[in-house]
Amino acid sequence: MDIAATVLSTVNAPYRRKLTAAELAFYLSHRDDARTVPGHMSSFFAEVTPQLQAAFAASVGIPLAELVEAATAFSLYSGETYPLAA
Repeated sequence: MDIAATVLSTVNAPYRRKLTAAELAFYLSHRDDARTVPGHMSSFFAEVTPQLQAAFAASVGIPLAELVEAATAFSLYSGETYPLAA
């Protein structure tokens, strides 16, 4: 299974702008910049399973603790509740 392709097909589906795996990884690591793509981030945290989120993060060198911090920060920003932020 191509983790990045699976994740990106969900994250990008409803949007004209299509993020690459590198761009998504950047936004996961740069919380303030993530606010510029709120729909993509919301799709990642709400529609991609936590297991697949973790696999994607690991594949791009993001430690699980940093992914949880990103989910928590985006949850506070968006007002949404995400499994990794709980």
